[in-house]
Amino acid sequence: MINLRNLDRAETASALHPLGIGGDVAARIFAAVHRGPGAVRREPAVAAPVISDRTVRGLSKAAATALAVAADWPELEIVERRRSADGFVKYLFRLPDGREIEAVRIPLPDPDEARALKERRRNGGAPPLQALPTAKYTLCVSSQVGCALACDFCATGRLGGIRSLHTWEILAQHRLVAAEADHPIRGVVFMGMGEPFLNYENVIRAARILSDPAGPAISAKAISISTAGIVPAIRRYTREGHRFRLICSLGAPTTEERRSLMPIENRWPLSELMPALREYAASTRQRLTIAYVAIGGVNVSPAHARALAALLDGLKVKLNIIDVSDATGRYHAPAPDELAAFRDALDALGAPVVRRYSGGNEIGAGCGTLAASRSGGGVLAG
Repeated sequence: MINLRNLDRAETASALHPLGIGGDVAARIFAAVHRGPGAVRREPAVAAPVISDRTVRGLSKAAATALAVAADWPELEIVERRRSADGFVKYLFRLPDGREIEAVRIPLPDPDEARALKERRRNGGAPPLQALPTAKYTLCVSSQVGCALACDFCATGRLGGIRSLHTWEILAQHRLVAAEADHPIRGVVFMGMGEPFLNYENVIRAARILSDPAGPAISAKAISISTAGIVPAIRRYTREGHRFRLICSLGAPTTEERRSLMPIENRWPLSELMPALREYAASTRQRLTIAYVAIGGVNVSPAHARALAALLDGLKVKLNIIDVSDATGRYHAPAPDELAAFRDALDALGAPVVRRYSGGNEIGAGCGTLAASRSGGGVLAG
């Protein structure tokens, strides 16, 4: 059987060639599979796209019949949707083997309106709590069931490593969510369940399909792949020259402290990770995004800021500060004054520092909380 949802454009052409389907027609079939029903908002996410001699130009009736016999159309099941007060929606999916994963739909305003509001606030012309209407969404997708890295603050890590997702299982999260969204999905972040670089082949293939102009056509620079620091995969990613954005999670600026939070430090310590990140930054000539999970009383003192500045010295970076969200209560977000002192000390970096809003916390949709759970928020009907 042929699972066309698992194949990029070139692989689709190779798989269909034995059926007598040429390259041009195969490209149209690829578009029908990946940009067809379910890839455009408000269209039904049917289990199998209609591929026939009537819907695909140049496809013969005989080839369409052969493809109908050979094609396999596996599907994910949407078990539940939960909406938080701030508009985040967490989806719980069931895989064909019965395992469950999560994805989160993240609301975003129009960038021009957001910049204008920021300027009004700077000039005292807008209330601090004024919100902008949603104009588009970013989707946070999972790449694995569970995670083997066992970061101490991460709910997914407590599940352990179970298995990696197939390409089609990653893409199905986007297709099913996009099918019922009231605004288009313009970005994808691989920051859900799992370590993307432990599922390198499927993640890169999925990103390639998501950014294909004949597929969902999401800009490559709007697709971000996050890693906790799989050094060989970072070096491979650099060699291959992908245009997707790379995010690396540090957790702490020293080996001793990082080891207690992120056991990956035992395998690929900062002494190996940082040279790999510097190679990547030099090859792309873009700012490297560093994700830093802020934990009150643990990693946000002025001393941590100075150590982080020293670690990143000479790198063009964007530091993304994310409040920890830990349902167990072991870790908590920094107090406002604690975080303010940390950020003041970070001025030594001379790089953009962003405190990312970690939304959807009451439904377990915040960074590091995805664990195929059913709690909090409002349950949305199918």
